Amino acid sequence: MSTSTVSLMDGTALARRTAEETAARAAEITRRTGVTPCLATVLVGEDPASVTYVKMKRNRCAKAGIRSRHVELPAATTTEELVAAITALSADPEVHGILLQHPVGPHIDERAAFEAIVPEKDVDGVTMASFAAMGFGLPGFVSCTPGGIMRLLDAYEVGLSGKRAVVVGRSAILGKPAGLLLLGRDATVTYCHSRTTELSSIVREADILVAAVGKPAFIKGEDIKPGAVVIDAGYNPGNIGDVDFASAAERASLITPVPGGVGPVTIAVLLAQTVEAAERQLGLQ
Repeated sequence: MSTSTVSLMDGTALARRTAEETAARAAEITRRTGVTPCLATVLVGEDPASVTYVKMKRNRCAKAGIRSRHVELPAATTTEELVAAITALSADPEVHGILLQHPVGPHIDERAAFEAIVPEKDVDGVTMASFAAMGFGLPGFVSCTPGGIMRLLDAYEVGLSGKRAVVVGRSAILGKPAGLLLLGRDATVTYCHSRTTELSSIVREADILVAAVGKPAFIKGEDIKPGAVVIDAGYNPGNIGDVDFASAAERASLITPVPGGVGPVTIAVLLAQTVEAAERQLGLQ
């Protein structure tokens, strides 16, 4: 299969459509209640990448008619201080969603900070309650990148039932929930990671491959099953994904570019879930 037959999964276009739908829902909330949906972002320290990400998310909020409240804390903030700040946001009725930008620094218990977010405001899908809801197929908020992956698969009408899905990566907010969501749609899921033995032979069986291992060009095109759907959720310095794009595109039927694939949809899901949280909290659902 040559590159001429591969189709790119355009995350930027899907994110734009999702943002338009979200903006319409946000406007309807404001029309009916006088309340503007609000996302609180919490940033600890001044990590340049984190500062950039938060600024981008706040800009997207503004375009979607979502109010953003930014809480900036010094790098020396303790776990107790961070938990107290998030607990206050959880209790604030004017805040509908909470995003804790990570990493937060090695001296902070990140899990304790995440768990201070009440589930109904966990629009980033990072709490244990949200993870359990994903596992049990119950209502709740999904982790944003896996949620974006599922939206991409649906937008391109990728059939999941009975298909062999291989997830390379096992993080609590990407690899693990991606596998759970795929399993919930009747895919047969295999989890792999950087220490998996004979990884190539497992990847070769994948009808749907999700690469989320955090290693640039880790998966080579020669290991892609002809006609497979390749979702590259990796983002490494230099705009390089976890899949060697050029060689993978020679064998895949659908593939996400990096950038412009999974990334834009991740933010779109965050905004959509913030509006959904506002709808629930205001009794509109």
